[in-house]
Amino acid sequence: MINIKIISLSEAFKYPFKVPKKLLYALLILVPILEWLVLFGYIIRLINEFVEGRYKEPIDLDLMEDLKLGIIDFLKALPFYITYIIVIFAVNYVSETLGNLIGLLLGFFVIPILMVNFFRKQTIESLFEFYILNFVKDNLGDYIVTVLKQSALEIVFAIISIVLIGIQAMIFTSSIFIANFYGRWVEHKEILT
Repeated sequence: MINIKIISLSEAFKYPFKVPKKLLYALLILVPILEWLVLFGYIIRLINEFVEGRYKEPIDLDLMEDLKLGIIDFLKALPFYITYIIVIFAVNYVSETLGNLIGLLLGFFVIPILMVNFFRKQTIESLFEFYILNFVKDNLGDYIVTVLKQSALEIVFAIISIVLIGIQAMIFTSSIFIANFYGRWVEHKEILT
């Protein structure tokens, strides 16, 4: 039985600084396209570490494997991205206010958990497994606290980005709380059934 503890805001804040030289990985974002895909693959592996409750220190970058993972998973995610853009465009066409509201709700309640599900399973279908939203609905209070903690962490790192280190830290902790929620509720429930 998996027993993953709830990660605290202070633990999440300290995580990217456990091995400071690994923060340099995030500088790959400054190099166009291929390096973004390397970073995407790295973040997928990092989030899987979070889902499994491993927060000891950031994992090592594997340039070729992370590039391969980043390219493959980016291509797998394209159908979802295209569907999302079409839905938002269609709703905005009807009403811009409604489009903004739907975009906000999807960005808060749907996209984060579906992305972690995708990072975990790495299949096209996993982005369309809307039953995952039942875990959000059944644990709504915990999920809202999770998203608020994620937002607070992003705000802190955005402020720190004035000295440039916050950008890297933000990349390292993207979805750390959502992945923790997923590990505690989704993975735990799927193992028990």
